[in-house]
Amino acid sequence: MDLMPTPTQDPVEVADQVVDILLDEGWEPGSVAAITTGHRHPVQEELTSLHGQEGYLERFWAGDEVFYGHVLGCKGLERKAVVRCVNESIVKDRARERIYVGMSRATDRLIVVGDPAIIREIGGPEVAKRIGIQ
Repeated sequence: MDLMPTPTQDPVEVADQVVDILLDEGWEPGSVAAITTGHRHPVQEELTSLHGQEGYLERFWAGDEVFYGHVLGCKGLERKAVVRCVNESIVKDRARERIYVGMSRATDRLIVVGDPAIIREIGGPEVAKRIGIQ
């Protein structure tokens, strides 16, 4: 598990950069997912708008593209490499659940992107320690 701290940067932009790094490292696009906790990723919004919810989900099951999703819609869905984007600035209802669900979607590699202070506030000291936040 890796942490990409973003205390002053847009976590979605950093998550997109991490996805590009994974692809450059040789990960197949169908093995990678970018999962947000706050607002939906712009790619998810665009795909849902163009293809509807059913068409959007068909792209996940096809498994040949990077999947962009929201953590609350990803229960039971896994990818080998997951970029977990904590793109919220306040603790909301179900925030802790979103942290745990997002962390369990990766089978091989998990990279958490976000502000360490927010991650600690949402997940508590145990999650912070697991991610490597001091």
